[in-house]
Amino acid sequence: AAETMAALEDIYLPFRVKRRTRATIARERGLEPLAQMIFEQGDIDPEAEAAAFVDSEKGVLTVEEALAGARDIIAEWVNENAETREKMRGLFSLQARFHSAVVFGKEADGAKYRDYFDWSEPVLTAPSHRILAMRRGENEGFLSLRVTPPEEPALYLLEQIFLKNNSPAACQVRLAVHDSYKRLLSPSMETEIRLETKKRADAEAIRVFVDNVRQLLLAPPLGGKNVLAVDPGQRTGCKICCLDRQGKLLYHDVIYLHQSERLEQEAADKVADMVEKYAVEVIAVGNGTAGRETETFLRRIVGVPVVMVNESGASVYSASEVAREEFPDKDVTVRGAVSIGRRLMDPLSELVKIDPKSIGVGQYQHDVDQNQLKESLDDTVMSCVNGVGVEINTASRQLLAYVSGLGPKLAHNIVEFRNEHGRFRSREEFKKVPRLGAKAFEQAAGFLRIRDGENPLDASAVHPESYPVVNRMARDLGCTVVDLIRDEGLRKRIDVSRYVTETVGLPTLNDIHEELVKPGRDPREQFEVFSFSDQVSKPEDLRPGMKLPGVVTNITAFGAFVDIGVHQDGLVHISQLADKFVKNPADVVKVNQKVTATVVEIDLVRKRISLSLRTNPLPPKERKT
Repeated sequence: AAETMAALEDIYLPFRVKRRTRATIARERGLEPLAQMIFEQGDIDPEAEAAAFVDSEKGVLTVEEALAGARDIIAEWVNENAETREKMRGLFSLQARFHSAVVFGKEADGAKYRDYFDWSEPVLTAPSHRILAMRRGENEGFLSLRVTPPEEPALYLLEQIFLKNNSPAACQVRLAVHDSYKRLLSPSMETEIRLETKKRADAEAIRVFVDNVRQLLLAPPLGGKNVLAVDPGQRTGCKICCLDRQGKLLYHDVIYLHQSERLEQEAADKVADMVEKYAVEVIAVGNGTAGRETETFLRRIVGVPVVMVNESGASVYSASEVAREEFPDKDVTVRGAVSIGRRLMDPLSELVKIDPKSIGVGQYQHDVDQNQLKESLDDTVMSCVNGVGVEINTASRQLLAYVSGLGPKLAHNIVEFRNEHGRFRSREEFKKVPRLGAKAFEQAAGFLRIRDGENPLDASAVHPESYPVVNRMARDLGCTVVDLIRDEGLRKRIDVSRYVTETVGLPTLNDIHEELVKPGRDPREQFEVFSFSDQVSKPEDLRPGMKLPGVVTNITAFGAFVDIGVHQDGLVHISQLADKFVKNPADVVKVNQKVTATVVEIDLVRKRISLSLRTNPLPPKERKT
């Protein structure tokens, strides 16, 4: 009848094989009958009864030793009582508090945990980010962490259960109950509540992280443009790459800025020549070190749009096996620049090549359950890939691997088949790919696109098994499928209810009709060119009250981080996100959202920038936490 694992564990606890305990030793010394007499709390003299159990051969030398052994047995009974544990579990859940303190001598080294050097808050309301922060501080040896309720109500609860009267025997039971709580029950419940709150914090942190990753993957793509990609650098120069509209690397070089007028003039000449030679339509600049200075330089010398690109994870990609496979003869700096350019063209296609934990969103992702995190991230990436659809003739192996029904092996086979036989001309040709069976085809076909294929429906989300339905619609209207796609008037004449069958329902038919309006539509928003303010380029340029354009780079449970173009993201505390109460930051902002932020406070020493999105920002001291 146990409904939870905790209840089952409580029932089983008395029967579990234990290590040698104080109660075990007391039983071996024959003290259990004494414990039973005392536990019944009858009209007895515990000391007189205990005298009969004094036995030097069994190791019981005094009356007090006999009573102590009996209390040890009673303490174990109290700890193993299922009803008691259930009530104590409820008390811990409702009244326990986190208590964190700095470990002696670690004040200087653990300065980043300063907020938790003397901190206490209820378990019931503690947010996930603070739970994970305290646990991380404890794991790194800077904090000591306890999770306990007030002792008085806990002991009162136990006394109500086990004390029957005020007899001398009851006094011994009281001592045993108090010992049981402090030595057995409290540590056990604390372990449980720590595990429970960790699970809760993990789930919330993973949810926030997954939401951020989804928004980042579904960021608006620039699309097929000739791109000049720049990975900024000061001492080693800026790596520049020219990419065609399919993201193919055409040329790469290095230019040197911020060093001398001669080198800057050479750089300007090189860039101008490349813009003309490769018909560059947009320049992508990584937002790392010297990014703003490089952006300013490029805007001054060329007439094409210059876009700052979040380069988080580009270095991870450049050193990865995937990058070595794509560019075996190029060094990591070139690969990183290519990744920046491709990320502007199509964030989804490029970011799937990088471990989601390395793409610059989320918080405490390395502290949560890694198996649960990986499963959630894989599901999210697959959902995004399938939602957008994949052009099979240009998609990378990594992108194809996330299509439902495929996976890494079939994705590899598709790319090999494509390399050997040329582009796919129809979805039917998928079936020729080695080891791609009927089930995999059924799952994947609707998410794979072929632009300019033999069948116009191959570029849409309409599944091949529904092609006959669309053909019937066209035939009934006396037109072709192409006419049906092009002519809104013809589509309006379709009565989808006429095509309902046992295998094709009305929701599917409505989806088909909607897909015919815009075959292969991309659900992502339209790309907009964004520019940071020319007023600032580093934190020292900031002043309270400044209003600056920015981009949301990360969302957490306590607010959002915004890039305002000074190499250091600013924090918009949850109280500063809107002019109304905000419970969940994701309700009011999204990753990659363009915002106008007001500078509230700058702490150059701690490298912290406080921002606000409110009409009238709250002063720092008035924020509600």
